[in-house]
Amino acid sequence: MKLTSKEIFSIPNILSYIRLLLIPIFVYIYITSDNSADYYIAAFIILLSGLTDMFDGLIARKFNQITELGKMIDPVADKLTQAAIVGCLMFRYQYMWILVVLLVVKELFMGINGLILLKRGRKLDGAMWFGKVSTAVFYLAAFILIAFPEISSYYASLLMLVTGTFLGLSFILYIPEFLKLYRRA
Repeated sequence: MKLTSKEIFSIPNILSYIRLLLIPIFVYIYITSDNSADYYIAAFIILLSGLTDMFDGLIARKFNQITELGKMIDPVADKLTQAAIVGCLMFRYQYMWILVVLLVVKELFMGINGLILLKRGRKLDGAMWFGKVSTAVFYLAAFILIAFPEISSYYASLLMLVTGTFLGLSFILYIPEFLKLYRRA
């Protein structure tokens, strides 16, 4: 893949770079938070990250700025952001480890099958609608859990259950998509 400066510095790719830069800032602010204002700042960073995730895709499609680099860097930024969020929240919420396991299993499944299919000349062409919904639910729940660290364990567990349900559903719905690709390969 030959990279041009136009591709490297496209607006959608710059938004992905910003998301990558926000990760260590979020982690530092979240783990050193000692008052509500700090948690609000950490939540704002996640909101900003989620918005840049949404807008990079919209801009890329609308202005025909879809690039091979963007197809690689966008999912990397997504997964690293999600890993940072669940990694931080795991120390505050008792059952967050279940989401971590589900997220790891789903992403390993997607990654391994994606690589196998790529070797066979096939690939999943971007995120499906159910993957996008799952990501949106994840970001919303994470925003609430980060912004309101004193939330009751009942509501925190409920948010994690809803997120896990959407994550699991997304995982299940991706299986037939990969099976179709295997049949065509």
